[in-house]
Amino acid sequence: MEKILIVGCKNAMDDICIGCSRCLVAFNRRQGVFEIYEDTDAEILGIVGCGGCPASAIVTRLMQAKLWNAPMNEKPTVVHIAPCIAEQCPNKEEVMKKIIAKAGIKVIEGTHPYAPSGIFA
Repeated sequence: MEKILIVGCKNAMDDICIGCSRCLVAFNRRQGVFEIYEDTDAEILGIVGCGGCPASAIVTRLMQAKLWNAPMNEKPTVVHIAPCIAEQCPNKEEVMKKIIAKAGIKVIEGTHPYAPSGIFA
């Protein structure tokens, strides 16, 4: 079974995104990047923020996720990078580099397909 940890932008998660519902709905519907789990047993283990700009705490956040889930014998098998980082973050490359270097598991860019194509269009 795939155990998914989603990493999102702390600022977006705290101030803009409503409960990360777009990531969760996309997973439940197996839409967007989550289509890869269409015929797979998978669940979301957690959603964590990057730790704030310039994501200098991302490795600490990953370690916290590991510690938090250890008593339940749960650990992620894959990390998904939410669109708030993948499509919006000016520090995206550094964030991705740190996660890939330290996670030790597959890292996939993207989650939901629900970003608006035009604000006033």
